[in-house]
This record gives sequence, C-alpha cells and structure tokens, in this order.
Amino acid sequence: MPRFYSVIIGTELLNARRVDKHFAFINQELRNRGLLHYANFVIRDEESLIRSCFETILRDQESVLFCFGGIGATPDDLTRSIAAEVFTQEPLCLHVKAKECIEKQFKEEAYPYRIAMAMLPKGAELLRNVVNNVPGFSLARRFFFTPGFPSMAWPMVQEALNAYFPNQPQPYSETFIVEAAENDLIDMMQALPPELDFSSLPRFVGEKRIVEIYLAHTNRALVEEWSDSFRREAEKRGKVVTGCSRNNDQSRC
Repeated sequence: MPRFYSVIIGTELLNARRVDKHFAFINQELRNRGLLHYANFVIRDEESLIRSCFETILRDQESVLFCFGGIGATPDDLTRSIAAEVFTQEPLCLHVKAKECIEKQFKEEAYPYRIAMAMLPKGAELLRNVVNNVPGFSLARRFFFTPGFPSMAWPMVQEALNAYFPNQPQPYSETFIVEAAENDLIDMMQALPPELDFSSLPRFVGEKRIVEIYLAHTNRALVEEWSDSFRREAEKRGKVVTGCSRNNDQSRC
C-alpha cells in the first residue's frame, strides 16, 4: 500500500505570517479514501532542507508525495529546481505545454518572469490549475507538486488521487479507556500484533490517570479479537475499562 507524504513549504507558516490549511485538507482527503498519511513536513524555503526532505521520501520505495508551495517564479521558489535534481537527476527544461498555458493566461505579461514557471523537471506531467491556468506538475505519477494557494492546490490533489489511487477499504477501529498508568500496560501493548494500527494516549482526569487505547485494521475480526483480549487482561489486573467506541459499527458497544 502506498505511503503518502505531504511537504508544506513556506517560511511564512513558521514565522506565523500565515496559517497552514494544507495539512488538515490532505489528511482528511486521504482518510476519506482509506489511504495512509505516513508523514507530514512543514518546512522553510531553504534549499538544503527541501532537498533533504525530498531525498528521504525518494528512499521510501512505497512513497507518494504531495508538495505544496515553492513552484512560482520568485527567488524563494526553489521547489522546481530541487525536484529536478532529486527526482530526475537532470536540470530543469522547458515544458512546451506549460509554456503555452502561461502565455495564454498572461499574454505579453508572461515575460520576462512568469514564463520561468514553464521550466520543469524532465518528464513532468501537468496538473490542471482551475484558477489561473498555471499548472502544477507530477513526476512518475508518484510525486505531485502544487502551488501554495489552497484554491489552486486542492483541486490538483483531488484530481491526482481520483486518477491514480483507488479508494481502499476503510479501517475498522475500536477505542476504549483504561483507568491506569500507561506504564502498567506496556507489556500488554508489546503483545499486540505489529499489523494493528495502535496508539495509547495517557492523560489525567482530576487525580485519576487514564489511558485511551486505539486499535484499527481493515480486518474487523482481528481488531475485535485483540480489543477483547486487551480489555479482559486489563480487567484481570483490576483496572477499570470504560468508554468503548467503534468508528463504523456501534453494535458491540
């Protein structure tokens, strides 16, 4: 199953001049399709940092990248050139169709600067821009590069997901509360099979310590088996288990 990475580029997000909206969007789009959001990076417009992120993602043979920002024509727009370096090991080259789109949109004002956005990595395929016709681009139908503006980027993401990544079965999950310290449950957590999606969230309710346990998998029977086993073991140890909930079927609660 592909592992989806998102990279959100913008110094203005980190110095609080703007508020990011991309993470919530891409996270929900992937969840809606039963796809795995594996990692998210929010980074500065810094050449070495962008390159390092891209190289990390490329090393994962199951990776799919959605990158937001940095494909414009200003000096701090570094994404196109770094993407060419990392993903194709060749310099940028003129993409004829992108050049036509930009010229059609801006006429004589395409020159001398906007036309630079038609310099793309070799082999790039275009992503349609529904706002101003200046395209994003993709490489190998795995690595997708979009503008920083949500109104432009989000339709590109949806179009790519619909075209290349069929919806997967939604995972079945169970969540319950154990009145205990997290440390008291670690051996039980270690016994869970690695294929289960698992998390534990400890917190205090007044003076009481509780742990929220989350188990998920597309195989409902597997989740139910280990959820029941975990709760029985916790109760055997004298822990109170409450708050059972399920994401897509309430019949067992």
